[in-house]
Amino acid sequence: MRIIGGSAAGTILKVPKGFEVRPTPDLVRQAVFNSLGARVAGAAVLEVFAGTGALSLECLSRGAAGAVCVEKSARHAQFIRQNLALARLPETALDLRVQDAFAALAQLAAAGCQFDLLLADPPYGEKNIGRRSVSLAQQLLDDPSAPRLLRPGALFILGHTKRDTLELPPPWEERKRLKHGDSVMRFLQLIPR
Repeated sequence: MRIIGGSAAGTILKVPKGFEVRPTPDLVRQAVFNSLGARVAGAAVLEVFAGTGALSLECLSRGAAGAVCVEKSARHAQFIRQNLALARLPETALDLRVQDAFAALAQLAAAGCQFDLLLADPPYGEKNIGRRSVSLAQQLLDDPSAPRLLRPGALFILGHTKRDTLELPPPWEERKRLKHGDSVMRFLQLIPR
């Protein structure tokens, strides 16, 4: 697993052993960042369920102004710190929060923080044909704090497995969908008022 583009392109990222982390594959990240293009430069980024921090680090490598990276596991957060150092990106550009993603969303929204990009590729949910999803991806869509964190025109990039059928509640609308193997990456925006 590596950083694909920008100033840190080619940096090999450290990944925790085992199945606790499922990093967003290089090909999926490449497709996402090809679609984002110049939107990343100068952007304020929030990544939740960060794992290795690959999405945040990719944004910083491509010129994002800064990233808030949320990872619940202190062990995994150590890998994010190591990967930031390996990529030789400024420590001040990354605000690493070791906490629950939903608690972080509520705190950041209460503080009035806003972002240009919200990135989430949480652990996959189970197959849910015939019933509403209870996955972390669905919980993010249902979370009342998430919409308050987006600036006008901002994008919410949400990853999930294709077997997890999500319900897209207001205020979200889908702008684009990328599929690769079992992975789906959805580009969402707030419905204009």
